[in-house]
Amino acid sequence: MTTLEILNLKCGGCANSIKKGILTIEGVDEVSVDLETSKVTVNTVDEQLVLKVKEKLSSMGYPEVGDANTVLHKAKSFVSCATGRITKEE
Repeated sequence: MTTLEILNLKCGGCANSIKKGILTIEGVDEVSVDLETSKVTVNTVDEQLVLKVKEKLSSMGYPEVGDANTVLHKAKSFVSCATGRITKEE
């Protein structure tokens, strides 16, 4: 398992979008998001797969702590959050 601490995680909508987005990466079949700690855990230690997860998170507006958190990241996370709220699993 690999755990990443991310920025811009605000709510369940964000978490829903993150889960859906990360599960689109081939090789990832399990992901969990902890809202209280802003941590995402995936079921891999493969460095190439972890790099893909980090890139996907950043492209969705959720960069890893320590990476740049630009206005674009913040805007993307806002859209991702709203989308996650709309498409929230029942």
